Amino acid sequence: MTRPRVFASRRFPERVRGELGRSFELDLHDSEWPPPRDELLARASGRDGLMTMLTDRIDDELIDAAGPQLRIVANYAAGHDNVDLEACTRRGVFVSNTPDVLTPAVAELTMALVLALLRRVVEGDRLIRHRQPWIWGPNTMLGRGLGSLVLGLVGYGRIARQVEALASTLGMEVVHSTRTGGLRLEALLEAADVVSLHVPLSDETRHLIDKHALTLMKPTAVLVNTSRGPIVDEAALAAALEGGEIAGAALDVFEREPEVEERLLSLENVVLTPHLGSATLETREAMGMVCVEALRAVLLDDRVPANALNPEAAR
Repeated sequence: MTRPRVFASRRFPERVRGELGRSFELDLHDSEWPPPRDELLARASGRDGLMTMLTDRIDDELIDAAGPQLRIVANYAAGHDNVDLEACTRRGVFVSNTPDVLTPAVAELTMALVLALLRRVVEGDRLIRHRQPWIWGPNTMLGRGLGSLVLGLVGYGRIARQVEALASTLGMEVVHSTRTGGLRLEALLEAADVVSLHVPLSDETRHLIDKHALTLMKPTAVLVNTSRGPIVDEAALAAALEGGEIAGAALDVFEREPEVEERLLSLENVVLTPHLGSATLETREAMGMVCVEALRAVLLDDRVPANALNPEAAR
């Protein structure tokens, strides 16, 4: 009996590759880099399932290229702003994501960035690597301790709540803002010493942190973004940092990823990491296995996957 045909658009941990190969006829784009668009379209052709990344645009064009037998797109991410859900639902194509499993890893990185920024860890590393003269002294590279600071969480989902738990153990006071509860965003921005972003990307949240929002923050406050890059207007952020309107920023995601606003690169009070939020072996394996189980649910068991974003797509 012919096995379902699956195309996976990126290299991933070996355990995940083995499980996919055991259940499906697998075509893997075996690279750390995404396939060019024309290659993605060509290799999706005739596939029953696709395993895609945030860098892959899933739209009518791709669904047409795959063909009418396509039944599921398993998105290897918690987010899904790269997927046209309406187009997939209209064609009877399920879309799944990887919720929950990356929560601890992203929360840990968020706190790592907070500490790196406030305790000037990366700045100190650069000083030593550049062989700049230094000696211990009472005023050497003074940072800020967390115990007296207010952490403002913009969004209050699973990751934000995990960040709250970690921050609370370090003595931080935590407040939050959502569309339906907590502080108003403006009040949070005015009150927080650390503003940490934890909202999905949508038309409503794109450039949520813009020039006006940044002017509401304390000049001693810092901004941390481990959610989605376009939530922050990077040009406005660079201007605010250059003008001393806020004290610093740490970004794991970027507005035009992988490009970064040029002015941010030269600022000492900025920490930049290459989208490492879920980058632990355990987490990336778990994300892959969630995708495998979604593909198996649809293509082998003919059922709606537990993590379907559009269960109404059932044909």
